[in-house]
Amino acid sequence: MSGSSTEAGVRAELARMLRDELAAPVPEPVRIAAEMARARHGEGIVAVLFYGSCRRDGWSPRSLIDLYLLAETYAAVHRGWLTRLANRLVPPNVYHLSAPSPSGLVQAKYAIVSLAQFVNRMRPQVRNPYFWARFAQPVGLVWARDADVRETIVAACLLAIETAWATARTLFPEADTPEELWPALFAATYATELRSEKPERAREIYLHDRARYDRIGELLRRLEPLPVPRSGRRRRELEGKILSLLRLAKAAFTFDGGSDYLAWKIERHSGVRVELGPFLRRHPLLAAAVLGLRLYRQRAFR
Repeated sequence: MSGSSTEAGVRAELARMLRDELAAPVPEPVRIAAEMARARHGEGIVAVLFYGSCRRDGWSPRSLIDLYLLAETYAAVHRGWLTRLANRLVPPNVYHLSAPSPSGLVQAKYAIVSLAQFVNRMRPQVRNPYFWARFAQPVGLVWARDADVRETIVAACLLAIETAWATARTLFPEADTPEELWPALFAATYATELRSEKPERAREIYLHDRARYDRIGELLRRLEPLPVPRSGRRRRELEGKILSLLRLAKAAFTFDGGSDYLAWKIERHSGVRVELGPFLRRHPLLAAAVLGLRLYRQRAFR
């Protein structure tokens, strides 16, 4: 079999795998949350994706559902020019929704990014892993406007997987197996964010879908890895943390109860409890700065 035939065959199998993942049924509360989020932003939304811990572990009334809403353009979903500019410069914008349902209280955190930026951020030339590291993991497609959008998402997730694998091979040349590469990559991507994850979290994510990640590794070993920037890990981490601080500042305004959400997120992932007084609750941007400094000192951000 020629090299081009091998390459086409590998990507075709990966695309089939992704279509199956995207088509998997989602819990009814997730569907309810997706419909509510779409209704807020109108016909400019072209797809809704479901990802994260709730997708891995299943929904419960205590879950916070993670969604991504893909927009045709920012003008179609954001009224204010400042909101549009913030999303274009430092995507995504993050919002919160909460509503009763027959299954219990539905709470969701949803991010908005344009379809064009979603695709663009999966490329291997993008050093910051915020997008491609998330979408190299299993994702559900709650809704898509049409088949063209669905196939664009498949192609973007496939590119995210190839970018993640190539980055792992570049950063960890001594690692030889998917079992070594994927957890090392996930841990490295956490280090580029203000993520308060426990050290074992990266391996847990790999083990939850081990057969999937092993199969991806087996397939991608047949291809030449995509070329990725060879910037040092410390530079990646610094750039990523700066972007995370900017996203944190934005979320403090777009996320209802943003200060309390940030404190909850930190405690959930690190076990470090953060008490917020009334003043910080009323001033979310200041709360974001104070929380970041406090947790850095307590080493909750690893």
